[in-house]
Amino acid sequence: RTRTTVSFPTQPGPMPTPAQRRRLEHAARAAAKKSYSPYSEFRVGAAILTESGRVYAGCNVENASYGLCNCAERTAIFTAAAEGERQIRAVVVYTPTKQPTLPCGACRQVINEFGPDAVVISVCDSDRRLETTLPELLPHAFGPKDLA
Repeated sequence: RTRTTVSFPTQPGPMPTPAQRRRLEHAARAAAKKSYSPYSEFRVGAAILTESGRVYAGCNVENASYGLCNCAERTAIFTAAAEGERQIRAVVVYTPTKQPTLPCGACRQVINEFGPDAVVISVCDSDRRLETTLPELLPHAFGPKDLA
């Protein structure tokens, strides 16, 4: 059998500047302080950079009916979408841990809807950080192009 490698070309936007990265990280850390997490006590914050240059932050919001909880990343994205934003360039996630935590599968799918080539940066309470792109986290993702 022969193996075929398929490339899906992407058109990444401009990378966030160091100043934008600092602003995103600060916004994500501040958002975590607003987390409503009485059940897990795991306070997560996220911030996104949109194509317009605006930053939107969000925190995780838990619910006694656990399936109705919302992650910080999705809170930030839904806030941006409600303001008319449609393109994400970068996502920063902050968790109060020693190791950085990447977005869950549901958040990766929502990021894909608005930022299929987004930079994803995860930070925590140590100096460790993870930086990758959404195509690395969610290869061959299902998205709007699949419905055309």
